[in-house]
Amino acid sequence: MKKVLEINDLKILAKKKLPKMFYDYVDSGSYTESTYIENETDFNKIKLRQRVGRDISISRLSKKFLEKEYKLPFGFAPCGMGGMLYPDGEILVAKACEKNKIPYILSTMSICSIEQVAENTNEQFWFQLYVMRDKTFVENVIKRAQDAKCYALVLTMDLPILAQRHKDIRNGLSAPPKPSLNSLLQILKKPKWCLKMLSTSNRSFGNILGHVDGVDDLSSIVKWADGQFDPGLSWEYVKWIRKLWKGPLILKGILDEDDIKIANDYDIQGIIISNHGGRQLDGTISSIMALKNVINDVRTNLEVFFDGGIRSGKDIVKALALGANGVFMGRPYLYGLGAMGQPGVEKVIEILVKEVNTTLLLAGETDVNDLDNGNLY
Repeated sequence: MKKVLEINDLKILAKKKLPKMFYDYVDSGSYTESTYIENETDFNKIKLRQRVGRDISISRLSKKFLEKEYKLPFGFAPCGMGGMLYPDGEILVAKACEKNKIPYILSTMSICSIEQVAENTNEQFWFQLYVMRDKTFVENVIKRAQDAKCYALVLTMDLPILAQRHKDIRNGLSAPPKPSLNSLLQILKKPKWCLKMLSTSNRSFGNILGHVDGVDDLSSIVKWADGQFDPGLSWEYVKWIRKLWKGPLILKGILDEDDIKIANDYDIQGIIISNHGGRQLDGTISSIMALKNVINDVRTNLEVFFDGGIRSGKDIVKALALGANGVFMGRPYLYGLGAMGQPGVEKVIEILVKEVNTTLLLAGETDVNDLDNGNLY
């Protein structure tokens, strides 16, 4: 195996090791995938200023998010099905984040449950919430997150309906895989993955299974989940969630300046500029271009975080220079998880730390907190 030097090396390795349905779940967008692609490529439109003749002997990468100090200026975004890439995947990711003192946002659609992640870690993680039609489930899962001492709640606003992802449909994606010829052939091609997955009983959606009346197996989960995303999701829901959740509240999936202006009037602490990784509205603006636009045009006292298209340390530096208080990413750590488990996730962090630090210093800066538009052409 060639030496792992960049995120793309882990991406290639993950593709070799994972059944097609799970690799494609990570590495795809909705419909034509134009927004998914531009999330990544639009970073090339932003150029860093190279400054020389400065003392860059010491650097600082730590950042404060929501009044809490973290060692690095980035964290890991909520992603479903992590536990299908590697046994107990979300627990392993949480452990890697704890070890490196960065925030981890657990997804509602995780394979390992809130309680399992909490039992296996000491550091407070964050929890991401989808608003479902089943309001009893929503109330209960918020209480469970509160009981698990999750630090912040991240409310996803850009999934009132599910956009079509062609690869997932063609691959017959499900967790666990449905017994069909298509899925069986995909799985048999990856015998090492199969053997590893036999080591855990966590192979379905842990935050749902056993936490909804009548939902106790794959078929009942599918039946319940079908149509659960709520097209009635409105700003009024934010007020409702605020009454239920006592800690910091962040809204994820904000792209437009008018929506930021609306968010300013709500009792929330932050927003995440995001287009759901190009998995929802195909043809909309890339996350990095949205950040560039809204930071310049809208005044806000909210903490502004960024998510979408990060593949390197230089991307992180660019997002911070454009005004993001912190950066979240999903696909890079999923590549690492699928490739090597927890060591792969830790390798992602190691690579990004080195790239962020090198980029920062060669731009003539020594503290990520000092980055601004003056560091860009």
